[in-house]
Amino acid sequence: MLGLIFYIIFLIVSLFLLYFIISIAVRDGINKSIVGQFIEKKYGFKASNNSFLDRDLDNDN
Repeated sequence: MLGLIFYIIFLIVSLFLLYFIISIAVRDGINKSIVGQFIEKKYGFKASNNSFLDRDLDNDN
């Protein structure tokens, strides 16, 4: 029973990490693509949704 609980917790954490990694990869892929750069130049649209990693206390920004 205890192993099942650890398995479910591990599954939830791993799915969350997978979602986080895929969303960052897709966002960076779109922003760095030719189409993304074209839209940014033409319409001036730039995504400013920073993750909590961008607001880390180690950053001096």
